[in-house]
Amino acid sequence: MTSSLPPGERSAEHSAGPEAGVELPQLTRGLRAKYERLFATCEIRAERLAATDATVDRLLAARGGYAELEAATGIPWYVPAVLHSLEAGLRFDRHLHNGDPLAARTVGVPAGRPRWRPRAVTWERSARDALKLKRFHRWEDWSVGGVLYKLEAYNGWGYRRDHPEVLSPYLWSFSTHYERGKYVVDLRFDPAAVSTQCGAAVLLHRMVVRGVIAFGRARPRRGRLRLRPA
Repeated sequence: MTSSLPPGERSAEHSAGPEAGVELPQLTRGLRAKYERLFATCEIRAERLAATDATVDRLLAARGGYAELEAATGIPWYVPAVLHSLEAGLRFDRHLHNGDPLAARTVGVPAGRPRWRPRAVTWERSARDALKLKRFHRWEDWSVGGVLYKLEAYNGWGYRRDHPEVLSPYLWSFSTHYERGKYVVDLRFDPAAVSTQCGAAVLLHRMVVRGVIAFGRARPRRGRLRLRPA
């Protein structure tokens, strides 16, 4: 898999999604409980705290752009924000899909996005395409478990499926939940590689601690998940 960002600055495990014909795990009560437990016990490594806060500060500085996306889609602004950090290093000249240059359709997985002519693409339109491709626009559960489930699905289920001994760095890098092991070039897993990005769950946890965001609570209602304000 190719990437427009420096090696190690984004994950390379994007193949295990619905577009690859892979059956996704369901967000069961057990899986939700695991996400909630991991989030509640998340601790940022001391040597990574400054870098985490610096990334959060950059997300907050760009919040206006994410808020516009939230207004258009209903997806909480912090969801595309953390994806933007992981996929494109917070660059607005890159596709949210995978960090490829916005000037042309994506080359890496998922390739050929968006489908319309490249010269008509803005960052917001491309981001909406990326989120729609991963069915965020149909998702209603913005609780901790629901958000972390969708974020892990965005990157792929390779860690959970093939390397369950490693919690996905896409979520947990920079925290004590993650030490090493990472998908690198060409979707190859290297047990010694260490992610150099701050994980999405860690960023969200830091934003909660700093009082920037608050999650809703999911509750079953007529067979579907509804949100109750926090």
